[in-house]
Amino acid sequence: MIQYRFGVEGDLTAPSDDRLTVGDPRVIDFLGKLARKLLVPAVARRHPELGSLGFFLRPAELHRTVTHLQRPDALVFPRGNVFHIPPANVDTIFVYSWALSALAGNHNVVRISERSATAADTILTALNEVLADADPVIARTQRMITYGRDDAVTGALSKWADLRVIWGGDSAVEAIRKHPLRPSARDLTFPDRTSWAALSAAGWRAADPAKRREAVLGFTNDSYWFDQAACSSPRTVFLVGENTDDVRAEFIELLLQVVDQRGWEIDAAMAVEKRVNAYGLAATGAVSSMEFPANSVTAMSLAAVPDAPRRWIGAGAFPFAQVGSLLELVPAMNRQDQTFSHFGFTHDELREFALTLGGRGVDRIVPFGQALTFGSIWDGYDLPREFTRLTTLVE
Repeated sequence: MIQYRFGVEGDLTAPSDDRLTVGDPRVIDFLGKLARKLLVPAVARRHPELGSLGFFLRPAELHRTVTHLQRPDALVFPRGNVFHIPPANVDTIFVYSWALSALAGNHNVVRISERSATAADTILTALNEVLADADPVIARTQRMITYGRDDAVTGALSKWADLRVIWGGDSAVEAIRKHPLRPSARDLTFPDRTSWAALSAAGWRAADPAKRREAVLGFTNDSYWFDQAACSSPRTVFLVGENTDDVRAEFIELLLQVVDQRGWEIDAAMAVEKRVNAYGLAATGAVSSMEFPANSVTAMSLAAVPDAPRRWIGAGAFPFAQVGSLLELVPAMNRQDQTFSHFGFTHDELREFALTLGGRGVDRIVPFGQALTFGSIWDGYDLPREFTRLTTLVE
């Protein structure tokens, strides 16, 4: 059964007086009030990721997005009806996707997974609290729903949509695509992605102890917030330079300290799963050695860069590989690769790496600590523009 968590039940095709505009003031007001709810210190302490979400939804940020959408050569309008199917493993992603679509003036239906965790419940509670004082058009045009595996409901919502936004991996995309869209509609998909981290040995050695610790703290946040299962969480760490054993040893030592101080815990079942997966990699010859210094950290030495695993091994599992330069990684990158987080490199080194890739892989190159920071440009899409359509006017 569908449960309307947000909004009221009724016809999903809104009458003309419920039409929204790009940057509609009623939507900006609603999202701004939601931001204030999420930025309350008690909420941000309990769920740090909601603080980042609240910052993203501040009115100043929203107005910047609306300004970005304006074009001198065309009129900008909402795309229409948008059906969002976000993943269960990242509780906040549905808000980013929905908020940008609502800001573009679309009517939205978001399917919230029944497996979503407490952060999603906190967001939904805040949405309902803000809805009480919002313009009634918000309730009539924006819906958050939950339902079990029901092809009839998914099929009906797919036929209603002008744009269907599918997160959650290749299998999710393939399953949803079995439900046809209208000929004029299309999909915006976010399939399986892999992300990496790179550490310059020269940059590490040149950094003072405080900078090194700050880098490890950022890396820890990138890796542990969503049990390393987020698409932008790093899987393999590439050590770039010569004779990197000392850099790796100090990095792991600091990682153990920071994980312990931050209170990140890996339960026994996860620790066992990581060992099984690590030994499985070793059995294929991909891994030459392994370390298990704590349940929270599993370190592996890769035999070669092409052996870097693209599948999730477990929370706190880090294969390491050494290369002489960033350019040696280019042949191993492909379109599945999303985020490349880094420390210790110069701007020119990173730019040369990106230009050599030439768009064949890696959508985001960001410093340690920013891998999970959502941006309106994601997976190579300019999302605000994806949620709009253009009308040219020639006099």
